[in-house]
Amino acid sequence: MVKKQVVPFLVLVVAALWLAGCSSSANSEKESSANSAASSSARDELVYATAKDINDMNPHLYAGSMPAQGIVYESLVENTAEGIKPLLAESWDISEDGKIYTFRLRPNVTFHDGEPFNAEAVKLNFDAVQSNASKHAWIKLSSMLTETKVIDEYTVQLELSEPYYPALLELSMTRPYVFLSPKDFIDGETKDGVNGYNGTGPYKLTDHKTDQFAVFEANESYWNGAPKLKKITAKVLPAGETTFLALQKGEVDFVFTDDRGADSIDVEAMNKLAESGDFQIVRSEPMNTKMIVANSSKKDSPAADAAVRQAIWHSIDRETIGEAIFNGTESAADTLFSSNVNYANVELQKRDYDLELAEKLLEENGWVGEGIREKDGRKLTMNLYYDVNSSSQKAQAEMIQNAAKNIGIQLELFGEESTSIANRRTTGDYDLLFNQTWGLAYDPQSTIASFTSDSAYRHTTSGIPEAEELYRKIGEVMVSSDEETRKALYQDILTIVHDEAVFIPLTNGSVTIVAPKDLQGISFKQTQFELPFEQMSFSR
Repeated sequence: MVKKQVVPFLVLVVAALWLAGCSSSANSEKESSANSAASSSARDELVYATAKDINDMNPHLYAGSMPAQGIVYESLVENTAEGIKPLLAESWDISEDGKIYTFRLRPNVTFHDGEPFNAEAVKLNFDAVQSNASKHAWIKLSSMLTETKVIDEYTVQLELSEPYYPALLELSMTRPYVFLSPKDFIDGETKDGVNGYNGTGPYKLTDHKTDQFAVFEANESYWNGAPKLKKITAKVLPAGETTFLALQKGEVDFVFTDDRGADSIDVEAMNKLAESGDFQIVRSEPMNTKMIVANSSKKDSPAADAAVRQAIWHSIDRETIGEAIFNGTESAADTLFSSNVNYANVELQKRDYDLELAEKLLEENGWVGEGIREKDGRKLTMNLYYDVNSSSQKAQAEMIQNAAKNIGIQLELFGEESTSIANRRTTGDYDLLFNQTWGLAYDPQSTIASFTSDSAYRHTTSGIPEAEELYRKIGEVMVSSDEETRKALYQDILTIVHDEAVFIPLTNGSVTIVAPKDLQGISFKQTQFELPFEQMSFSR
C-alpha cells in the first residue's frame, strides 16, 4: 500500500514545483518588464544637481534661477551664433531713425495655462517691467523704452526715446523682457509678486519644494514641438563631494556650470566620472571672464587706491590658477574681455604676474612696513568675498590670499551665498569680490552698461577720477549709429577701466556639462545662463 502511494505523491510534488517555477518565472518576467518600463521612463527624464534653489521664478525680477527661467519663459527674439533670430516674433522692422521697432508675432501660441499669447500680452508684460524701471537700470533699454503699442492682435510696436543699437540683444535676454501669462499678474503688475509661473516655453514648472527640488514637465503644446525629455528635475545638493556621490549612485545624472559661473564638482571629480565610462564631459567655447571686482568708491578701504588694485593684479598667477584649479580647462585672462568679444580687440597694457613690481607699486604709493603694510596709520587689510558654493572660487581666494600676503596685503576671506554677494555689490558693502562678465554675445554692451548701474557696478567705477568721462562715453556708445565711432568709444571705455584696474581678470570661463554617456543633442546657447534642454534626448 505504501509503495502504491509514492508515485502519485511524487507527481504531486513535481507538479507543485513546476507550478511554483512557472509562477516565479511569470513574476520575474513582470518585474523585468516593470524595470524595463521604469528604465524606459527614466530615459525620458533628466535630474540635474544645483547648489541653489530655483527661488522666485518671477521673470520680471532677479531672484530666480536663470537656467530654470530659460526653459519656462521666452522672448520676442533669440540671440544665436548667426545673430538675432525670430522666436515669439516671426519678423520685425526698425524705423529709419532707429526709434520704432515693429514686431509681427507668432500666431497660435499659448501660455502654459492656456491663455493666448498676443499683442495685448506683450504690452501687459512690457508695461509691468517698465513700471519697475528703476529695478532694471542695468539694462539701458529700460530707460529708453517710452511706449508699447498694440497695432493689431499679432502686431506690437515699441517706441524708444532715442536710437539704441543693443535693443534687440537686450530683448533676447533671459530676463526681464520675457512673457508671463496675464492670469499670473496681480492687479496688472508683477513687481510685488505673481500668482503663478506660466510662460510659453518648452517646459512648465509643476512642483517645487524649497531647497529640495523643482520639477519641470514638457509642454506638450509647445509651438516648436513637444520636447523629447518629458521631465526635468532640479535637485538641490551641496556642491562638492555630496553632488559627486549622488552622480556615482545615480541619484542625479547631470550637472553644469550654473548662472554664477560655479561648477558643482571639481575637474578631478568630472574626470573620474568620465573615466567610469558612464558619463561624458562637454565644454562650450570661452563664454566669459572671471574676475575680482574692486570697490573704488569705498574711501576708507585700500581698494579705493589704484596702486593697490594694480599690485593685486600683478600678484595673481593666473596661469597657475588655470592649470592647478581648472586643470587647464580655463585660460589666463589678461583683460576684462577676451579678444573674440565684439569691440574688445584693443591694445591694452599687459600686467604680468610680477611680485617685485607689485611691491614696488605699493612702496612708491606710500604703503610701507614689515609684515602687513600701512599708510597714514591704516593697515593694508581688505575683505574678499567669494561664492560659498563654488569650490573653485574658494581655492582661488586662498591662492590670492597667500600671494597678497607675500607683498604685505592681508586679505580676509568670506564665503557667502551668491544672493548675499550680489546684495553687497549693489549696496557697496565690500572691498573685493568675485564676479564674472555677462559673457559672449551679451558683451561688451551688457557688462559695460552695468558700470553705471546702482544694482551692478556703480560702486566699482564711481570712485575713479575718470568716472564722469566713463559714464558719458558709455551713454554715447549705446546710442551711436556709426560703427567707427562705436569702436573708438569702446576702446576709450575699456582703456579707462583697464588702467584703473577696478576689474581684475582671472580666467576666461566656459560652460561645462557632465552628462550621461547616452544623452544626445547637448549644445549651448549664446549665453552662459541657459541650456537648450528641449533639444536633448536619450539614445534608444
